[in-house]
Amino acid sequence: MTYVEALEALRALGPELRTGKTGAPRKFSLEHIRAMLTRLGEPQKTFASVLIAGTNGKGSTAATLATMAAAAGIRTGLYTSPHLVRVNERMKVSVTGHSVIEHKENVRLREIADEDFGRLYERVDVAARELVDQGKLPHAPSFFERLTAMAFCWFEEQGVELAVLEVGLGGRLDATNSVEPRVSVITDIGMDHMEYLGDTLAMIAAEKAGILREDGVLVTLSQHPEANAAIGEAAVRLNVRGVDAARCLPPMRYEIRHTRYEAAGTGGLARNKYELAIDGAVIRIDSPLAGQHQQRNLALAIATAIELRANHSFNGRRFPISNAAIERGVRETEWPGRLEWIAARGEHAPLLLDVAHNPAAAWALRAALAQLPEAMPRTLIFSCLADKPIEELAQVLLPLFDASSGDTARARDHVVLAPIQNARAATVQQLMAAAKKLDVPAQSAANLAEALKLAREITPKDGVIVATGSLFLVGEIREMVEREARPS
Repeated sequence: MTYVEALEALRALGPELRTGKTGAPRKFSLEHIRAMLTRLGEPQKTFASVLIAGTNGKGSTAATLATMAAAAGIRTGLYTSPHLVRVNERMKVSVTGHSVIEHKENVRLREIADEDFGRLYERVDVAARELVDQGKLPHAPSFFERLTAMAFCWFEEQGVELAVLEVGLGGRLDATNSVEPRVSVITDIGMDHMEYLGDTLAMIAAEKAGILREDGVLVTLSQHPEANAAIGEAAVRLNVRGVDAARCLPPMRYEIRHTRYEAAGTGGLARNKYELAIDGAVIRIDSPLAGQHQQRNLALAIATAIELRANHSFNGRRFPISNAAIERGVRETEWPGRLEWIAARGEHAPLLLDVAHNPAAAWALRAALAQLPEAMPRTLIFSCLADKPIEELAQVLLPLFDASSGDTARARDHVVLAPIQNARAATVQQLMAAAKKLDVPAQSAANLAEALKLAREITPKDGVIVATGSLFLVGEIREMVEREARPS
């Protein structure tokens, strides 16, 4: 099967969370992915795994940990979801099989090639059809189950020693939970996907805690008491050893320092740059991932790396992630679309992209925007999916761009609203209604291409265009910008 044929087949499956294009919410079962993996030869048993669940920060944590492991010369696989632009982004493997600490090359995690994607999709699809025909599966596997099986098969082919896996949804019934993780990591938990996970923090946290194993290891940080209690109950029941990542947070005396774009690559945002004293040694942190909230994700990744090197091995080989590899991995992590600053081109203002698809993430973005120069003109491009809390997201973000507020610093600000190219997208009418309810003046556009064009026209070059509200929005705009930058 070709790459294009595989993409068409995936598109024909419909939404990941529903049966068919307009069907009822899908009922998940680990037995489905386990049946698939058994038919495929149990590829998930050929590598060690770290499983990372949570509401916010799990992708950043996974990308950072994988880059650290790759810097140490461990053949590393990284599986994340969803993707920004190309589905290939979800599956990556480290390029080199040796430590890059003493070498000049950058740490690199490469995406799966198109030809491998097409070939593996066909392999998984054939197995799935056979299982359905034999009555061993009640229906065809979902989009995510297929991709998870493909990733595990590819990791086996590539000789991956350590796979860092971001949970897709929840934890207990997520397809990634078909592995037996050496370490489980739980990031910050918030209210999201309540239709599937429950309508309280305790219920959601209990679903996330489904990635824990009896006598296993959990790396986490203290958070909301409801979430702590649910995670703690699961950990005690399973006799889990807890690793508190708090010692890997920056010292209390640490102050965020603003640095120039040329030096930091984060525009007017502060760079996470500090020192940690760990086990009698100093680890120097210098992360390209902006925002104070990233310090918690960095702490989780660092604590997990230290746990792996101290207490774990696979097929007789340990995981020698040195302090130098931790430093290099943090410094060279790539995780686009999260407070990503894209420098001004020509007469256009720079872009600040952030997925911020739930209230907690919107608050993190709001805190980061407070670091920008007060007089900097700002234009917000905002959109989200219809099943997200539109009014709550708008309430957090839109007032920061209110030209009618009487604040002279905001007099040149604008809000532009436009729908995303997605079947679940909120309409312009829904977005405008949220702005009207807040009395924030807003302009509308028919699509994101028009929204970006309008934002560039009304934003001076010394200002910034902030695009946020959904991963799909960021992916769509990022693809436009990348297309513009390609040589004609």
